[in-house]
Amino acid sequence: MAIRGYAKTASAEWRNQHGTQEGDGMRSKAHKQVKKNSKSGLGTTKKLKRKEYERELDRLHAELVKLQEWVLAKRLRVCVVFEGRDGAGKGGTIKAITDRVSPRVFRVVALPAPTEREKSQMYVQRYIRHLPSAGEVVIFDRSWYNRAGVERVMGFCTEEQAQKFLQAVPLVEKAMVDSGIILLKYWLEVSSKEQTRRLESRINDARKVWKLSPMDLKSYSRWYDYSRARDDMFGATDTQFAPWHVANADDKKRVRLNIITHLLSYIPYQDLPREKVKLPSRQKPQGYKEKEYSYKYVPETF
Repeated sequence: MAIRGYAKTASAEWRNQHGTQEGDGMRSKAHKQVKKNSKSGLGTTKKLKRKEYERELDRLHAELVKLQEWVLAKRLRVCVVFEGRDGAGKGGTIKAITDRVSPRVFRVVALPAPTEREKSQMYVQRYIRHLPSAGEVVIFDRSWYNRAGVERVMGFCTEEQAQKFLQAVPLVEKAMVDSGIILLKYWLEVSSKEQTRRLESRINDARKVWKLSPMDLKSYSRWYDYSRARDDMFGATDTQFAPWHVANADDKKRVRLNIITHLLSYIPYQDLPREKVKLPSRQKPQGYKEKEYSYKYVPETF
C-alpha cells in the first residue's frame, strides 16, 4: 500500500468521528507550505529589533507560566516534537520556551544515539518511556522521526525499516492522542542559504563549535536527499489528528515568537487566580552568632 494512502486509512476513524470541516486538505498543507517557501525564499521579512523581540518574549513568557499552572491544575499531558534540518534553530526555540518555566513541568528530551540494547528493542520503545505523565509538558529535541530523516538519509536503517516506520507511526500517534495526550509536531524550515551561513558561523566560534559534528558535515552535502525524506514524512504522517506545523526559521527571533504564540493558542488555558504573596517576618537571632570559619571562597575575578 502506498504510504500516502496508508496514512489516510490510519486516520479514517478519526475523520468519521470528528468530520473533515476543520482540516480538509490538511494532509498536504505542510508540504505545500514548504514547497511555497522553497520557491519564494525564506527570511525576506525585515528582522526584529532586539528590544521589540525581548518585549514580546517577556509577554509570552508570562503566558507560558500561566499555561504551566493550568497544565498542573488540570493534570494535562502535552507532548511537543521539534524536527528540522541541522541549523534550523530547534535548540534556541526550545530554550526560549523553557527559559522561565519549571524544568519539573517543561521537560526536554534529547536522546543520544541508541545503545546496543535499545537497538534490539521496538524502534519507538525508547521514546515511549519519555512521554508525559499528568501535569507535564515534554519537549522532544528531535524524536522518533529520526528514522524518517537522518537514519534513512545517512543509511543507519534500511529502506524497508524506514517504510515500515512511516506506515506504523500514524497508528502510534493516534494511540497517543486517543489516550489524552496533546501532541504538537513542529518542523522548522530553513533555507539552504541561511543554513550555510549558520553552519559556517560555527566553524570558528568557540561557543558554537560543539554544535558542528562530522555527521552535520555529511548531512549538509545531502540537501535534496533530506528534502525527499521530508516530503515522504509529511506525506505519511501529516494526519488530521497529529498534523505537522511548519515554521519559517530563517529569522531566529521571529520563529521563536511565532512558535510560542502558536503553542499557546493550540492549548486552551486560563489564568488561574492566585493568592497575594507577602513575605513573613524573619525569626529573631535568639543568641545566634556567626562562627569564625575559614571558608574557601570563590576568587572574585570580576
